[in-house]
Amino acid sequence: MNHQAKNRQYFFELMGALLLYMVVLTITVRVAPGVEPAGLKILLSVSPMVPIGLAIWAIARHFRRVDEYLKRVTLENIAIAAAVTAGASLTYGFLENAGFPKLSMFAVWPLMGAVWGTVACVREYLNR
Repeated sequence: MNHQAKNRQYFFELMGALLLYMVVLTITVRVAPGVEPAGLKILLSVSPMVPIGLAIWAIARHFRRVDEYLKRVTLENIAIAAAVTAGASLTYGFLENAGFPKLSMFAVWPLMGAVWGTVACVREYLNR
């Protein structure tokens, strides 16, 4: 399988999982507040993690399919994203002590994903 075919397969696997995530999340956000038994409410509330598990599976499959160079570049991108996210979250923690509003943990992954994507795009552009 060539590089383009691997990327196309990854795109469809990941986007399928993320589309399913959006559907499950939309249903969960609308239905969960009205559910009474606490156990059922908890299960319903974490149900969007099932499609997230599929997204993680798609990422792991893609990582296994690519060559050693792309594995190294991907790991470097993830390491940079993790470091930037750690620095930003630590900085914001200090800002919360100074009176800034509290942020939900939901802010961490979008930040890391955005940094990861930005780093990958910038590195791809610079390597042309």
